[in-house]
Amino acid sequence: MTRSATVPTLRSRGRVVVPPAALAVAAAAGAAVLAWAVAVPLLGVDLRVGTEGAPRTVGIGSVVAAAAVAGLLGWALLAILVRSVPRAGTVWRAAAVVVLLLSLGGPVAMGVGTASVVVLLALHAVVAAVLVALLPRAVRR
Repeated sequence: MTRSATVPTLRSRGRVVVPPAALAVAAAAGAAVLAWAVAVPLLGVDLRVGTEGAPRTVGIGSVVAAAAVAGLLGWALLAILVRSVPRAGTVWRAAAVVVLLLSLGGPVAMGVGTASVVVLLALHAVVAAVLVALLPRAVRR
């Protein structure tokens, strides 16, 4: 008698099962959208960054994209660490804090006006806080 191995799938009883890490990334993007919505439409902050040309407005699309990219890269790094080092969550959290601190240079250097700088710093901090809180629990060995 032979036994066939069951390969795990993303479907369970006809329903799509979303990986917990994907939910963590979505939560980080959602938190960034919420922070942007409070700052820009509600409080009226003119969220702009100075690039090589004229200053550019930071819209909701840029906020979602940046948060999603940060979350996906964090997820990828954590997945690699989980398979290769002991205490991967601790190592990943330390790396995440370093990346956050380095990323704060962008808003300080490129934000147009004090309000923009403060909001951009807050957006970075919000995304980092959600990812640091949720991703290590979502990605397991």
